[in-house]
Amino acid sequence: MKLLSRVAGVALAFVFSAGAEQGDFDTFGDYVIRSQTKITGNGKVVRIPIKPLKLSVSTDGVTIRLTTDAQSDAWSTFTIYRSDGIGQQSAPGGPLEVVPGVQATSDHGGVHKHLRLTRDSLTLTVFPGVSDQTVITHAVHVPPAPVEPPAAEPPDELPAP
Repeated sequence: MKLLSRVAGVALAFVFSAGAEQGDFDTFGDYVIRSQTKITGNGKVVRIPIKPLKLSVSTDGVTIRLTTDAQSDAWSTFTIYRSDGIGQQSAPGGPLEVVPGVQATSDHGGVHKHLRLTRDSLTLTVFPGVSDQTVITHAVHVPPAPVEPPAAEPPDELPAP
């Protein structure tokens, strides 16, 4: 009987520790939007002028959050549905290769969003439910700024002559 209570105690500890970790998001990286393209139902491709915008990406392993510097307390969430890599071409017409990455989706208010995320790039495709237009946003990874050691502080007192 003691063995059963120990097993139950260990199981409860795992449940509580798993619950404590839910909602803990770790930074994945920062990306800067470089381009936006609109594709209409009749096949017309239009480049949308856009200023570079920094996106911060974080994840808890199940969900991905995108935030901007302007609204760090508001975010878009995406549910990861595939984490075994992303197919991409390094050169136009080149072979398809699989690189590490995840794919995630979001459905909100009749708008379907698809996110492809690698260490190097982020691609967000938005499919509005009542429109024949699709918008593709492409962003590239921004390496973190180097951390410089703090400057040495001058001594408070000058040595006596």
